[in-house]
Amino acid sequence: MPHMISPGASLPRLSRRALVAGLGAAWAAAPARAVAPPDLALRAVWQDFRARFLLPEGRIIDTGNQGVSHSEGQGWALLCAERCGDRASFDLLLAWTRGLLRRPGDHLHAWRHVPGAAQTVSDRNNATDGDVFIAAALLLAARRWDEPAYAAAGTAIARDILRLLLRHVGGRTVLLPGAGGFEEQEHVVLNLSYYAFPALRLLARAVPDPAWLRLVADGVGLLRGAGFGRWDLPPDWLTLWRADGVASLPSRWPPRFSYDAVRVPLYLAWAGLQEEAPVQRVLRFWAERTHPYLPAWADLETDRISPYPANGGVAVLRQWLQARAGGGAFQMESVRLSRQDDYYGSMIKILVLIAESELS
Repeated sequence: MPHMISPGASLPRLSRRALVAGLGAAWAAAPARAVAPPDLALRAVWQDFRARFLLPEGRIIDTGNQGVSHSEGQGWALLCAERCGDRASFDLLLAWTRGLLRRPGDHLHAWRHVPGAAQTVSDRNNATDGDVFIAAALLLAARRWDEPAYAAAGTAIARDILRLLLRHVGGRTVLLPGAGGFEEQEHVVLNLSYYAFPALRLLARAVPDPAWLRLVADGVGLLRGAGFGRWDLPPDWLTLWRADGVASLPSRWPPRFSYDAVRVPLYLAWAGLQEEAPVQRVLRFWAERTHPYLPAWADLETDRISPYPANGGVAVLRQWLQARAGGGAFQMESVRLSRQDDYYGSMIKILVLIAESELS
């Protein structure tokens, strides 16, 4: 039987200070704030990433996954292009994303494009994190380049996220990973790495609604309690039961802290919540001296770690989180893409640079 906990049991209510910090991330500041010039270190890494992973037609290739493209990759790249003031790349990415991934009937995007397939977009279900970042990038771009069409498009996506992807389950407002396939009669399945708090802040400004505040507060509370295994780590995927709000490891996915869940501490720290328990637990796991290397994943049922090390992006993320948690300095200029970095490892490095440039 899988280990089970109740996220609401014996947990402190989210403080007003923590909530304000979570909603007040630097890159989601009020629209009246001046648009910051691109950071030189970030721009250099983005130029390298663009040369390696952005195809001429405007799609980002996942080199670790047979060259497919995802809405999350498009959303992250749109954010990178905006943060670097690279409008040519932004418009190229946006045109491909709209042309190939837009779903009929709403403003969300299909989650995957498979090049060379008879039907390159065979599954029209969305991935919520992709839509969150596409919307956030559009809203930021509208301010940077004074483009009302971007604002209208980002607002429309935010409105559909609010309308189609928020649910009240087990006493919490939660964010579905997609519009279809994650709701059962007795439970829902969640992806904890989709709680991108800095981006959600932007969407909440575009489409004001108290539901966003409940989503953020309940999301942080959920993350506080959703720890499993020897190291009390957040899993990539989580089952939340409707009747009592108990969380458990799902049966459909490996019970791991892995490639998805590494973004949990990233987004919390990016939102100024580096003191939250999930961040501290992950740092303790990564600092354990018995590990022969930085693990790529941990099995939360057996406590077994991966037989190979994590990618370079996770190594940079650990370094950044350690600096944030300990009050030390993080040298952005030292971050570079290596030949061994695939799409995902490279993108984690860029997201760390964006977070650091905004918070500092």
